[in-house]
Amino acid sequence: MLARHADPIAAIATAPGRGAVGIVRVSSPEDLSPLIQAVCGRPLKPREATYLPFRDAAGGAIDQGLALHFPAPHSYTGEHVLELQAHGGAVVMQLLLARVIEAGGGVRLAEPGEFTQRAFLNGKLDLAQAEAVADLIDASTEAAARSASRALGGALSHEVGVLRDQLIQLRMLVEATLDFPEEEIDFLEKADAFGRLDRLTAQLGAVQARTRQGALLRDGLKVVLAGQPNVGKSSLLNALAGAELAIVTPIPGTT
Repeated sequence: MLARHADPIAAIATAPGRGAVGIVRVSSPEDLSPLIQAVCGRPLKPREATYLPFRDAAGGAIDQGLALHFPAPHSYTGEHVLELQAHGGAVVMQLLLARVIEAGGGVRLAEPGEFTQRAFLNGKLDLAQAEAVADLIDASTEAAARSASRALGGALSHEVGVLRDQLIQLRMLVEATLDFPEEEIDFLEKADAFGRLDRLTAQLGAVQARTRQGALLRDGLKVVLAGQPNVGKSSLLNALAGAELAIVTPIPGTT
């Protein structure tokens, strides 16, 4: 895995199918200047969009679009990143991806989630943020999307980090009190220690409850409406859903 982590990788970053814009993304721990020259035909200014033709091996134009170069470490993955934004046709995207891989430098097709994996390995994202990327992409409701966005922004990581620091400080004071009982300095009173521990326990419980809520937003709940025929199960389902999902009829056994 570490050897493969050193490989340059490329992938189509936009969803399959037709669209106005499609993106091919490349990430490499090594300089991308040779690849940029081969595909774009000229150097690129860092973090500046440049409109130009994308060239095949014979020098012909595959398409025209925007090219952006993000030198390391100022990129999503923390590596040198190249983004090629072309028209979003399936054939154009495949041709552009093939050209990037063909151009040399050992570029290979990225595995699913490998760009985010590299961002994590390079310290651009922590584990909670890396998981939030997938949650944000897969979000099926506004609440789930907002929850994942907060986690991606580092809200959960910051909160856990603050609690961790407080717990470490409490441990240091307790150990100092136990190790140096003969000192006249009161590192920590017993009541104060228990009070701090109770507050930390409550705060950690609140964080855990919010993470469970986030899991419910992500995964959803399975709900069963059970009862005798014609007691209103279909009507209740429609009321909860806010839409006519089930047939409502006086004939027993219809739904």
